[in-house]
Amino acid sequence: MTHKPTFETVLPRRQFVATGAAAALGSLLGSAGLLEAAHAQPPAGASAADPGLRWTNWSGLQQARPTALPTPATEAALQALMASARGEIRAYGSGHSFTALVPTSGTIVSLDRLSGVISVDKKAMTVTVHAGTRLGTLARLLDAQGLALRNLPDVDVQTIAGAISTGTHGTGATLPALHADVVGLRVVKPGGQVVDLHEGQDPDLLAAARVSLGSLGVISQVTLRVLPAFNLHRKVWLQPIEVLLQQAPMLADKHRHFEMYCLPFTGYGAAISHDLYTGQDLLLPQSADDQVLADLRQLRDWLGRFPQLRQWVARQAIDGNQTEEARHRAHRLLSTVRPMKFNESEWHVPRAQGVACLRQIIAAIEKHNEAFFPIEFRYIKGDGAWLSPFHGRDSCSIAVHAAADEPHDYLIKDCAPIFRAHQGRPHWGKLHQMSARELSAMYPRWQDFQAVRRQFDPQGQMLNAHLRQLFVKA
Repeated sequence: MTHKPTFETVLPRRQFVATGAAAALGSLLGSAGLLEAAHAQPPAGASAADPGLRWTNWSGLQQARPTALPTPATEAALQALMASARGEIRAYGSGHSFTALVPTSGTIVSLDRLSGVISVDKKAMTVTVHAGTRLGTLARLLDAQGLALRNLPDVDVQTIAGAISTGTHGTGATLPALHADVVGLRVVKPGGQVVDLHEGQDPDLLAAARVSLGSLGVISQVTLRVLPAFNLHRKVWLQPIEVLLQQAPMLADKHRHFEMYCLPFTGYGAAISHDLYTGQDLLLPQSADDQVLADLRQLRDWLGRFPQLRQWVARQAIDGNQTEEARHRAHRLLSTVRPMKFNESEWHVPRAQGVACLRQIIAAIEKHNEAFFPIEFRYIKGDGAWLSPFHGRDSCSIAVHAAADEPHDYLIKDCAPIFRAHQGRPHWGKLHQMSARELSAMYPRWQDFQAVRRQFDPQGQMLNAHLRQLFVKA
């Protein structure tokens, strides 16, 4: 699921094929590369193959045919665009949201050309960047200055504006989501007016704008807190899932970053820890995660109708004593790309309920023999952004996935009731079916946010059908 060594450790290809119980799979696994190629899709954006304009998200689930797909290269050009646009306006960065945040028949603004570092203030330890800057690009540019972001999510192609607008996060019990480090924003409102927000001058407006789903206008610049660049030591290990479920709270407290993945129909989980490292002996093993994920899919295809046999074969292949380590720059270990496409639903529950909720989610997913994607479990510190899924509470996030070319409805139908029973809040960019009335009960500052939204966009130009469902339709 992610481009970390999790699954390479879980099911090393050479070990899997060599296992006597799985020897019959050898010829099948040899074609796993073809399976990956079959998943390849064009990047999110306009499609050159179709007449007219067409937009798709990363997974291909969300699509639109807008009347315009502009790519302004300067804030002035963005102002002019916002002043002249008629009807709905939506912006996109990398198209990594699975919900319908972007689709509209009006104007879809690309942030691709609004990229790069504007200024660095090493005295204040802040950096100001164009809103379309990809996280991977930003991490490398900061590293060249001897700086780093405090934390990163596990996908590095997202833009900074898209990441903060949807509450994107990494993992770490003492580490909040990306938007918590935003100290300033510039937002271009419908009509072209630029609003400059700063933590020290407009704390309430910034608390509203940090996570806004793009409903206040189009973000043009972001100012963030940064740290001196640092290295991390990563360790990946396997244990029976029941052991990891019991140890997870302790491991989250022990390590700067901790996350784990439940491997459906195996009885095992993969744990990943990252801690600060000051040594000079850096090590970065080559990862083969996507290949191993394809192998897990092949195992599902071969034995999906026989879950007990499937679990037995997987347990023969998994070496519970095997571990893997890496030591390198934080951004090289925490964040990367994902070649194999999928659709995803993710919810955030109070930390105290995280493990109990995960147990029920595992049971729900393992009622579906077609499931093979690992279930992701992370820790996030609470913050004060009004629409942050972590508003006012430390949380655990639980994410479930299905391959982009396979049905995913069960991720919502079977899992959402469990998440809601544990006071879960859905990730804004991941699949859910919540209404304005349901969401308003989850967020103490919901009505305050709606008042700010109407102040910034009184005509509702920044709302598409999905956002009207979230914000307007009770």
